[in-house]
Order: sequence, then structure tokens, then C-alpha cells
Amino acid sequence: MPVSKEIGETLLSLIEESDTLPIVASIPLTNPTQPPASAEAALSEWGTAARVLRLVKPPARNPRQPYLVSLHGLTRVRLINTSTRKLTMDDLTRLPMHDVEYPPTEKVPSHEAVEKFKSSALRLLDRLAKDSLQQTRKEGYNKIASMLDDITDARTPWMADVLIGSINGEYTDKLAILGTPDAEARLQLATDIFVKQASISEVSKKIASAVDESLSKQQKEFFLRQQLAAIQRELHALQRSNGGSPPNSPSPNDGSSGSPSELDDDEQHEADDMADLKRKIEAMEPGSEERKMGVREWRRLKRIPAGSVENGLEWLTAIPWPNSTPLPGSNEAELTESKIRDKSFLTSARAQLDADHFGLEKIKKRLIEYLAVVRLKQINAEKDAAEERRRAEEATAAAAVAATETDSNEKAKIDAARQAVEDTRKDSNVKDVVLYDKTRGQQPPAPFPPKRKSNKSVKGPILLFVGPPGTGKTSLGHSVAKALERPFQRISLGGVRDEAEIRGHRRTYVASGPGLIVQALRKAGRNDPVLLLDEIDKVGQSNFHGDPGAALLEVLDPEQNHTFNDHYVNVPIDLSQVLFICTANSLETISTPLLDRCEIIQLSGYTYDEKIHIAKRFLLPKQLKANGLEPSHITITEPALLHIATRYTREAGVRSLERAIGSVVRYKAVEWAEHLDAIAQLPQEANADQSKALVPANKPHYERVVEESELEKILGIARWDGEEREREERRGVVYGLVVMGQGEGGILPVETIALPGSGRLKLTGSLGDVIKESGELALSWVKMYAYDLCITNSRSEDPLKVPEPIDIHLHLPAGAQKKDGPSAGVAMTCAFVSLLTGACVPTHIAMTGEITLRGRVTPVGGIKEKVLGAHRAQVTKVILPWANRKDVEHDVALEIRNEMEFVFVRTVREALEAAFGKGVLGWRRDALLMESRL
Repeated sequence: MPVSKEIGETLLSLIEESDTLPIVASIPLTNPTQPPASAEAALSEWGTAARVLRLVKPPARNPRQPYLVSLHGLTRVRLINTSTRKLTMDDLTRLPMHDVEYPPTEKVPSHEAVEKFKSSALRLLDRLAKDSLQQTRKEGYNKIASMLDDITDARTPWMADVLIGSINGEYTDKLAILGTPDAEARLQLATDIFVKQASISEVSKKIASAVDESLSKQQKEFFLRQQLAAIQRELHALQRSNGGSPPNSPSPNDGSSGSPSELDDDEQHEADDMADLKRKIEAMEPGSEERKMGVREWRRLKRIPAGSVENGLEWLTAIPWPNSTPLPGSNEAELTESKIRDKSFLTSARAQLDADHFGLEKIKKRLIEYLAVVRLKQINAEKDAAEERRRAEEATAAAAVAATETDSNEKAKIDAARQAVEDTRKDSNVKDVVLYDKTRGQQPPAPFPPKRKSNKSVKGPILLFVGPPGTGKTSLGHSVAKALERPFQRISLGGVRDEAEIRGHRRTYVASGPGLIVQALRKAGRNDPVLLLDEIDKVGQSNFHGDPGAALLEVLDPEQNHTFNDHYVNVPIDLSQVLFICTANSLETISTPLLDRCEIIQLSGYTYDEKIHIAKRFLLPKQLKANGLEPSHITITEPALLHIATRYTREAGVRSLERAIGSVVRYKAVEWAEHLDAIAQLPQEANADQSKALVPANKPHYERVVEESELEKILGIARWDGEEREREERRGVVYGLVVMGQGEGGILPVETIALPGSGRLKLTGSLGDVIKESGELALSWVKMYAYDLCITNSRSEDPLKVPEPIDIHLHLPAGAQKKDGPSAGVAMTCAFVSLLTGACVPTHIAMTGEITLRGRVTPVGGIKEKVLGAHRAQVTKVILPWANRKDVEHDVALEIRNEMEFVFVRTVREALEAAFGKGVLGWRRDALLMESRL
């Protein structure tokens, strides 16, 4: 191996000073692929003690060449001091001194380990011999295999070292073998390495053979298809020349239809497709990028075989390009514009939203604002067009006056010029048109290129509906599309992990195609559809396929998406007129740049009053229609609906409520079907005269009304039995407000007890780190103000150790459910104060809020859900942070605010007075005196 000049000179001095050949240690680097420049290099722990057999100096004519040294490995050595394993670049160019130790004498490995090693090694050698193309290598592998059969168990570890050094394995595997001095362990490690290498070789060989076979099949299929196409052309030509039918065509007597089928692949169908493509290209705006690309693809289409992946003309012509000449029959955009100009447009849109959704007033208000802006933009665009027409008419009149002052030849020229200017004005939206008269010495202006028509409609906003499942996010997109009379397309982004799903594939790939955005535009048929990007929070994260979330940044940016570039189409596409609506269940997994491009609209859970209205207006009629019943066949009372919503479903949306109502409807459908069958089996004379009031005594009875008492028989035992309503007022027990996993709020008791101990706090109930910190904060605040609350007689006393040492155990029930968050700080503080003072908090009071060490109460989230849960549990007084008062005013319904008392607090002391009542807790003084001890 080559060594540096310093190392070579050191070895030379050792050889000259010693009577025998010197022995040095050869230690490998842990990562030799990255030689250090200025950083440190890490040495392996194990190396090899080697004897210097030969040292070759560089020739005198080229002193820059390195020394060459030949080493003979003797045994393993281990570096004792691990701190010396870090070397700089300077250390690698010299021969430093290190303390080493030699491994103990190797033991003979077990026979079982030897047999496993031989089996794996023979398998690998056989595979290497089969895959080797050189005859000398094959013979070498076969000789090693024969040596392996005859080797003794004691020499097997040496053979493992030889084979590991011979095969083309990984560097880390070789280091692992070098660092394993135990013979038994080294054989086991070598066995694993050989098995892995043999498996990799077998799989690689199998893949290579499969690829070769696949390529040969594709070539054979291509030639056969070309021959089949030639045979079909000859048969069709023969049929046209003879006026008869081809040999395999159906005859009139065989029972099949003699009319031509659309599945026949004849030249006429191909000609129609080509004519359709040509007509779409000619409809594109002259001079536009899409038309230039279409012309190039049309010319390439004549030179490439049909069905080639490089033929993107079909997709290019299928995209609804703006400013293109509309094809016959495509007047949907004009109908939409006429509807927007209608004076009753906003009224109809508001009625559409109210008919499709109950509640959601804030969301409806935002959508009406957008629709109003669309209408105003359309009206302003029409005014501008009328002004342009007026200016053009004035210019035409001025040209006519100028024409009367010239001779007939000049008049004819001016008429022609006026007609040309008028045609140019129609094509390019020129506002001011002036005719120049040559007789007056004026020069005509230089010809100007035609302008691209400017689309003056409002840019579509990016609305992001965030809320729990089942709250109507997706159906809102349908309602907006109906109100605008635009086509609606839904793109599901859940699980999309490839960037090409958004931007499209390059045409160089097999089975390539455009992205989801272009596919949706093609299905919509217009450049201003409503695109719903569903489940945007579940887009796959960045991987080797790219980052689909980053690809959406250009799509959802109104300042950039007018030139969106799909890799397959490869022409800028205008998405500025598309109304994008995104849906998500949470914002945690959405990237910050993507959120910055969206207008976030929160959809919280429905109140029980809203759920009852939704069930009556939407869910029950839908289930009746789905299960073949009429509205007159079943009536679910309002108490029964409320019982279903409170006891059988506990969610923010209405999906589970709809499923429960569907179960009730199906149960009554069975009863109704049995009732009809029973009536059909009655004697005919009982059904003969329907006008008679007499009814047979045995005529079956059907009850159409579903009462609350029947629900347990239909739906089974209720999942929630309302245990939160049966509360008792006890010392150390306080009720807090929580938000559950499905977006539904409720109350949760905070239970504390005192027991003999050493002044510690024990927290149970499947609590997270944040809520545990809230418990410690609450106890620290209580200890700080224990003297002011008359719990202790001195400020230096610990209420958990005086007069008797106790422990406090705090527990939150429902231990199987994970609980976390800072909003339980106020409830825990009140629970500790109640436990240590003996005062009790009434059961109709619940509270929430985060506390600080200074005694401040800071705001928390989920106020609407928590208040609704408290109202369901018949709580009449709620203690909330002062900063959350706006949340109550904006999110909580007025009928609930009228039934409950809200107390907004800034400090923990205010929260204690609101919870226990004014004057219940005896405070020693109002101000805290700070003592200074020098």
C-alpha cells in the first residue's frame, strides 16, 4: 500500500535500527469514502498487527511518488485508549504511538456453527461461480469451495477471514468481522453476511433475466401488432373493392346485427378523431403558447406510431383553454355569466346555501361575500366593454367625416382602413381607434401585435374548511358550485405521496400522464370550475418521490397559478379562475407556507339543537328515500331524536347520527314490510270494501311513531348513560371542562384526596407531560398562598407537612383515555384549595383555564365545545379566562348563553371567589408582603 513520506522514513529508520523485521499496527478508518480535509477522522477500535516485509523508496527522477510498503498480517489488535481514535489530517501523514492489546487465544467453535458457516459459504461460492463471466474466476471459486470441504473446525475462523476479504462485500461488514475476536461469534456473523450476499446476488440475477425477457416480449408484440394492422388494412381494402363483407364479418342469418359497431377500428373513426383534434387546435387563440404547442404536436403526430406515450395532443386539446373560440354547443360559460348578471343572483345563492345546510352562518356569510364580489366584477367588466364600444363608434364616425373631404380613391382607402381597424378592435380589445389621413401629411402608426384578451373576473380565493369529520365540509363545495352553476370536481389528496400526482409525469416515463389538477379540468370542461381538494392535511410527507405538499404551493397561490406548469402537458395553464376549496380535519400536519396561501374557516361541532334540525330536514328524509319508505310511514319524535343524539352518538358531526337514524328506519321498514304481507294474507272480503269502517279483529297493527322508550329495543344499550348529570358535592372534587377526541366537549371531575405520606403529589389518570406540569403549578401556587388562605399559621410552613405530613393524590377518571393540555390548571387549583380548606364547590359549576406561577389565568382553546358539553351536563355556571370572552360571544349560540352564567376571570383569586362564592374563603390580607432576608 502507498504511504506518505513521513511514514515511509519512519519505517525505514525502524528497519535499520532493528535486527528483525519490525511489526506495526494497521488500523482502518470507520469511513474511508470521505477523507478528512480539516475535520477529524475516526479510527476503528480493532486493527491488525502486521510485519513489514518490504519497503520501496520513490525513484529519484520522481520524488513526489509515495513510499510503497508490503505488510504481512499476524493477528488482531485492539486500541486501548478510545480518546486517541480521533485523528486529524496531520495524524494520518505520520506514524503515532498507541497502546494496544492482543485478543485471547481463540477457542475451537462448535460443530453446529461450523456446519452453518460452511453451508452459507458454499451457497455463496456456488452463486459467484455461476454469475462470473471469466473462467479463471470460476475455477478460483471452485478451488476455495473444495478447500472449505476439507478444512478442520479449528481453522474455520481463519477461513471466514479469508472469504470476507475475498468477496466484494460492504466495508461495514468487513469492519464488523475484524472487530469480532471470538471465533464462535465471528462464524455466526460471517454466516449472516454470506446469506445476505447470496440473496442479493440471486435477486439481482432474477431481475436482470426478467427485464431481458420483458424486453423481448415487447419487441415481439410490437411486430405482431404491426402485421395485424397491415392485414386489417388489406381486408378493408378488399371489402371496398368487392362490395362484400370480410370473411369473419357477421352474416344476416347468424342472429347478429348487421349494422356497423362503434367498436370497429376502421379508418373512418381514425379520420374523425384526427379531424376533431384539428378543430380543437384551430379553436385555440392565435399566437398563444398552447396553440404553438398544439401545432408542434400535430406535426409530430404524423411521424410517431399511434399510442405512443409521447403523444400528448389529446390531453392538450382536452384542456379548456381561456380565450379559445368556443366549439358549437359549448355555451355553459355564457349561461353562467347571464345568471350572475341576474338581480336575484345573491338571493338565489343564499337560498341554495340555506336549503343545503343548517346553521354555519359564518361560512355562509363568507361565501356570499365571494359571490357578491364575482357579480360586481362581472358588472364592471360589462361597463368597460360598453365604454370600449362607445369609443369605437366615435372613432368610426370621425373616420366617416374625414372620408367626405377626400376624393373617391382616398375614400375607398379610408373605408378599407376603417374596416381593418374595426376588425382589429374586435380581436384585440383596442380602446382608442384613430384613422390617419395621408392627404394631411400624417403617417400611419406601426402595426401592433394582437393583444391577448384580459380576463377581468375575480380571482378565485383559496378557502380552507377545517373541522371535525361529518360537519359538512365537502357538501359545502357542492352548494357553492350549484350557486355559481359551475362544474364541480373533487380531488382526494388523502395518501397522495408522489409529487407527480399533482404536477404530472414526464413523458419519458412509461404510463406517464398529467396530474390530478389537469385531469379535473378536463372532466369539468371549463377553466373556472369549483375544485375541492379533500383531506389536504393527509397529504404524504416528503420522500424520494418528492413532496406533494410543496407541489400544491404553486397551485394554491393566486399570484402564481395563472402559469401553472404540468410536466406532461408542458404548457402554462391558467388556474386563476378556479375556485379552490380545501378541507382538513386539523392544521397540525399542514405546512406553514401552504397555510399562508389559504383562508382558514373553522367549522366547529353542531349543537344538539342544530343536530335535531338537521336530522328532521336532511337526515331522516334521506334515509326514508334510501330504504324505500314514505314520510307518512314513520315519525320519530323529537325526544327520541334528542336521545339518539345524546346517548347513542357523541361526535362533532352528524355521520354517526345519520347511521343511527338509518338503523331506526330499517327496523321500521321490516315492520312495514311484515305489515303489508300480513294484510295481503287476510281474506279477500276483508279488503273488498275499503269504505266500511268495520275492521277485522285480527287485522295487524303498524305503529308509525317511534318513541324514546323504543330506542333501546332498536339500537341496543346506549353507549353513554349520562353519568355526568349525577354529581355529588364533596370536598376536594371539582368539575373541569374538556374536549374529547371526536371534537365533542364535556365535563370531567378532578378528584383529590389526602393520605399519610411525606408531602408528595401523585398524579394518575393517563396524563401527559403538560397536564402533569399544570398539577405541579397548581400545588405550588396553593403552597405560596397557604398562609393567606388560612391553611397554615406561618408563611414558612408547608401545608403538606404541617401539622402532619400528608400526600395528595390527584386523579382524573377514565384512565384508559389519554389526557393532556394546560387547560386544567384552574380546576386543579380549586381542587387543592377545596381539599386543604374543607370548602366545597357546587356541582353546577365547571371551569377551565391555564394558570401561571404569578397567578394569572391565560386563555385556552375549544371554548364552544366545552360550553356545549357543560350545557348538556346541566351545568349552569362556567368559569372561563377573561381572554376567551370573545370566543363565547362569537361561537356560542344565543339560546345557550341565555341559559348559562359565564364568569370571566383574570387571576386565580378571582377564579376561587367565583367557584366557592364571595366570602367563603377567608383571606388574611389583600396584599402580599415580601420579606427580605440579608
